Amino acid sequence: MIRSVSFYENQKLYLLNDDPSEYYMESDYLLSHEDIDGLAYDEDKMRLKLQELERALADDDSNSIESYDSTITITSNKQISSLLTPKDMLFDCALAVSQGNIQDASNIINQLRQTVSIDGEPSQRISAYMVEALAARLAVSGNGLYRALKCKEPPSKDRLSAMQVLFEVCPCFRFGFMAANGAILEAFAGEKVVHIIDFDISQGSQYITLLQSLAAQNTSKPRLRLTGVDDPDSVQRPVGGLNHIGLRLKELAKSLNLEFEFHPVAAYTAVVEPAALECRAGEALHHMPDESVSTVNQRDQLLRMVRSLDPKLVTLVEQDVNTNTAPFLHRFHEAYTYYSAMFDSLDATLPRESQERVNVEKQCLAREIVNIIACEGEERIERYEVWGKWKARMTMAGFRASPINENVNDMIRKLIKEYSERYTTKVESNALHFGWEDKVLIVASAWR
Repeated sequence: MIRSVSFYENQKLYLLNDDPSEYYMESDYLLSHEDIDGLAYDEDKMRLKLQELERALADDDSNSIESYDSTITITSNKQISSLLTPKDMLFDCALAVSQGNIQDASNIINQLRQTVSIDGEPSQRISAYMVEALAARLAVSGNGLYRALKCKEPPSKDRLSAMQVLFEVCPCFRFGFMAANGAILEAFAGEKVVHIIDFDISQGSQYITLLQSLAAQNTSKPRLRLTGVDDPDSVQRPVGGLNHIGLRLKELAKSLNLEFEFHPVAAYTAVVEPAALECRAGEALHHMPDESVSTVNQRDQLLRMVRSLDPKLVTLVEQDVNTNTAPFLHRFHEAYTYYSAMFDSLDATLPRESQERVNVEKQCLAREIVNIIACEGEERIERYEVWGKWKARMTMAGFRASPINENVNDMIRKLIKEYSERYTTKVESNALHFGWEDKVLIVASAWR
């Protein structure tokens, strides 16, 4: 997402940053079990579908294959049932879908629905959600399902809790924002008044730690003004919306004796100009289409515009996976590898029976999976890019990399190991890479 920070007296600082998108998954929707007609999306039965997914947990002791061969052939139903792991079946199904082989794909989907569980081990959990995404793609109902996974009613406290839990239990997100906050605080030095404009404020969790860090400094504190941008409906939400976020941050700032002002802005337009800020609701940079979707490349156009404002500092925190330009089969493999690591990492911090974990997986991960796998064209919103592509975009826009403070890096390296030894960090090309084992999940960088 874009974060911009501007000092008064015409001295401006614009910040780019990413926050996990807001998600919500109601338990009142499902895809039916019949053949292709039955694969159509039915938004009245999701609770039944979830119960069905939970009904059976297969004993999958086989080791997962490490790579996907696009020449895999589809086996018979009996062979699928007796020989293949859920991962094997998913990739067979994806191949069948890509080839337009509806009958084989439908058969595999029905087999998987009897095998996987949202309460099982990580591989079972991700398979349960990915099979429904494949079913939605077959039924050409991905966009409807993606929209349905966002609550029609005002979000509940569970939703807010799930977003906060994700920040706490997934240190890649938490420390990615910590690195960005470190760069922001350095930019604050010596300033009396600072204005931060957040184009995708989500739950505002990043600013809780920013305010706490600012209050802990021994130097004089600037007066902080935060403008949070979100869709118009969010302004009216009693829980989790802009007004609620503003009240929560104001109360925190008051308890920390900080001068703080919050200004909510409801806007849809993704056009940003020096004189006025207009942006689409909840639209992060990875949500904006690029040259692969439209001749109007909003990503590069926005970066060039921000560069023209002569920013003091730009920070970028993004998920490191290509769900943008990759064709379907490659994108399916990318999504499976990336989100498998995410699901697996949750095993290190939350018990499998935890309702908090179920909420995080449903409300913060499953919606992305559905959109990435089931949708195409302008309907495919979740368009992440790998670090190398972002580095090229930033360089072409006229930015140069700025190393993140080494003290921040050292602190993060120590803290992340308190979660699990399997979490990793490394500095590469002036960017801080956060991962689970050998899979990089988040990359944080700073630019001038």
